[in-house]
Amino acid sequence: MKVVAFNGSPREKGNTYFALKMVGEELEKEGIELEIVHVGNKAIRGCIGCNGCAKNRDEKCVMSEENFVNEWIQKIKEADGVLLGSPVHFASLGATMKAFLDRAFYVASVNGGLFRHKVGASVVAVRRSGGVPTFDQLNNYLNYSEMLMPSTNYWSVIHGLRPGEVEQDEEGKQIMRILGKNMAWLLKMVDYTKDTIIPPEKENKKYTHFIR
Repeated sequence: MKVVAFNGSPREKGNTYFALKMVGEELEKEGIELEIVHVGNKAIRGCIGCNGCAKNRDEKCVMSEENFVNEWIQKIKEADGVLLGSPVHFASLGATMKAFLDRAFYVASVNGGLFRHKVGASVVAVRRSGGVPTFDQLNNYLNYSEMLMPSTNYWSVIHGLRPGEVEQDEEGKQIMRILGKNMAWLLKMVDYTKDTIIPPEKENKKYTHFIR
């Protein structure tokens, strides 16, 4: 089994990276491979609402000048689980990470739910405040996609300023460790039951507008 993690920090090995690694160490103990993809240092344009991905239905964003976005969509599709990690910028997730997630998860949605029933979790690294709003924002992508979300013993937020300072946050480290254990357990349960328990049938999305 494999989990692909997305590091939304501009810093390749800042505290977001260390948080993802803490979760990943527990996955690897259970024989689950972890790949970390660095998103935060890329120039990624936000979704322009053209709906080309919905028209083409080829599992791709039409803004093909950024080929890595479509490559990452396929990485998630092929993986058993996904980890989303972001730093906090003005009590929100990083802009580059949001641009990627908006495009990737919309492509997945209009192409039949590519990420449906995969195991997904979010982690946040922050100096002081804004961690929980950012955590909620990341989880919105997972929840909307009908992904299976493991829990831990607190919100998945870890604190530190300089790279590596999160190693001093003992509670934060425990949060990440427990998340990794629970994620590995859920991944194994999904794999173990895939041939014996039939998943719920996918329903077509209903859209209700409140302006008549």
